[in-house]
Amino acid sequence: MNTIHVDVVSAEESIYSGEARFVALPGESGELGIYPRHTPLITRIKAGSVRIETADGGEEFVFVAGGILEVQPDCVTVLSDTAIRGKDLDEEKANAAKALAEEALRNANNEVDLALAQSELMVLAAQLSALRKYRKK
Repeated sequence: MNTIHVDVVSAEESIYSGEARFVALPGESGELGIYPRHTPLITRIKAGSVRIETADGGEEFVFVAGGILEVQPDCVTVLSDTAIRGKDLDEEKANAAKALAEEALRNANNEVDLALAQSELMVLAAQLSALRKYRKK
């Protein structure tokens, strides 16, 4: 069987490490699909879900809040400040954080506050989208 080793790492811990048949994730310029023996690549990734088709045919979902992707022919490494396993995503918590970010957006007094609130809102919207994708599987 043709597989590639995948590591998804957050600032705090290793979220996933194992063999996979395929990996899909949100690249900066669009969705990326990685198969074994992929051409080497280093790029930034956007907030969204990383879908890993495991060697045994199962699927793993991980939410990342952006980061860096490195691809080698036999290894994929995803580095993100924030990464959460699909099964650990909490919709209630994400909705509460989204409401706070929306309030911060309405109350922004300067461009820096506005940019921070917009960025936080974008990440939370991506997290909720990843949660919906995980629940559909």
